[in-house]
Amino acid sequence: MTRAMGAAMRRIHVGNALSAFGLGFTVPYLYVYVAQVRGLGPMTAGLVLAVFAVAALIVLPLAGRAIVRRGPLPVLLAALLTAAIGSLSLGLSASAATVLLSAAALGAGQAVMQPALATMIVDCSGPETRSRAFAMQFFLQNLGLGIGGLIGGHLVDPTKAGSFILLFAIQAAMFLLLVVVMSTVRMPHSPRIEGTPAQSAKGSWKQLLGNRAMVQLCVLGFVLFFACYGQFESGLSAYGVEAAGISTSTLGTALAANTLMIVVAQFAVLRFVERRKRSRVIASVGLIWAVAWAVAGYAGLGGASQEMATAAFVSTYALFGLGEAMLSPTLAPLVADLAPAGMAGQYNSAFALVKQLALAVGPAVGGPMAASLHAPYIVVFLLFSLGITVLALRLGRQLTAVQDQPSAAGSRVVAQGGAEQAPAPA
Repeated sequence: MTRAMGAAMRRIHVGNALSAFGLGFTVPYLYVYVAQVRGLGPMTAGLVLAVFAVAALIVLPLAGRAIVRRGPLPVLLAALLTAAIGSLSLGLSASAATVLLSAAALGAGQAVMQPALATMIVDCSGPETRSRAFAMQFFLQNLGLGIGGLIGGHLVDPTKAGSFILLFAIQAAMFLLLVVVMSTVRMPHSPRIEGTPAQSAKGSWKQLLGNRAMVQLCVLGFVLFFACYGQFESGLSAYGVEAAGISTSTLGTALAANTLMIVVAQFAVLRFVERRKRSRVIASVGLIWAVAWAVAGYAGLGGASQEMATAAFVSTYALFGLGEAMLSPTLAPLVADLAPAGMAGQYNSAFALVKQLALAVGPAVGGPMAASLHAPYIVVFLLFSLGITVLALRLGRQLTAVQDQPSAAGSRVVAQGGAEQAPAPA
C-alpha cells in the first residue's frame, strides 16, 4: 500500500466509525421519540422504521450506478449531506408527515454511505491488504454502534423533547464534520494485474445478473443476513423472552457479548481466514451458527435451570459474533473481486440491497414465529444455517482459484468474473 493509499484509508476508516456512531446514536431511540415524545403513536413510529428500509431499497440501485459514473467520493458526500438534513429535520419535526419525510432522507443517506465507503476501500487497498481493510471496517462499525448507543442512551430523556433535539443535532453535526474530513481524501487508483478477463466497465444490472458467481453470492448473502442479523433484535430476542424466560437486561448482556466477541476475535481470526478458501470459511460459519441455534434451543426448550438457560442464550449471541468476525474479511472482498473493472460500486450496492431485503424480511418472518412456535423456529433457522454451508460449498465451484483463495497466488486483481473465466496464468 502506497503512502497516498494509506492516508486515504485512514480517513475512510474514520468515516466508517463516525457513520456507525451516528447510526447507533439515534436509531435505537427512534420508536420512543416518535411514539411517546412527539405523541404520534405506535403506528407512526412503526411506519418510521419501515420508511428507513423502504428508502434504502429505493436508493441503493440508483447509488450503484451513480458510484460507477461519478465515483464513490461525490456520492458519499451527497449521502452525508442528505443524512445531515434528515437528522436535523427529524429532531425538529412535530407532525407525522414531516417525521416520515425526515426519516426517508436520513435512511436514504445512511444506506448509500455503506456501498460508497466500501468502494473507496476497494480503490484504496491493494490485493494483499483488502481483507484486513474490511476487517478493520467491520471492527470500527461495531465499535461505533456500541459507543453511539451507549452515549445516546445517557443523553436522552423521554420526558424532555429537547434531549432528543440535541441528539439529532449532534448527529447532523457529525455528518457535516464527516463531509469536511472526507473532502480531504485524494482517491488513488487501485492496482490491477494484466491478463484479467475483459468485461465492460459500464454499469448494468443485466451484466451483474449474468455473473453466475455474483448471483450465487447474493443468494448466499440473503440467507446469511436473514438467518442471523435479521433475527438479533426480533425473532431471537422474542424467543429468549418467551421460551427461555430471559430478562431485558440479559438481552442487553447478550448483545454486549456479541459485540465483545467481534472486538476480541476480529483480528485473531483474520490470519486464519486469510490462509483458507473463502467458500470454506463461509461454510464453516454456517456450521458455527447451526451450533449457536442448537444452544439457543437448549436455552428455551431443554428444561435447564434459569442460570443455565441464561448462560446458553448469551453464548448463542457470542457464537454469532464469532461467525460475523470470520465473514467480515471474506464477504466484502469477495464482492469486490467478482466485480469487473470499474463496477465495484454497482456490485457493492447490489449486495447492500440484498442485505436490506434480508433485514426487512427476517424480522417479519422470525418475530411472530419465535413468539409462538418455539421449537419450529429453532429447527427452521438451524436448517437455514446448514443451508449456508451447502450454498457456500456450491459457490466455491463457481469461483476461480484466485477468487476463492487469494493467498494461494502471489498477486490477484479486483476485476474478475465467475467460474466461466480461467485463472490468470502464473
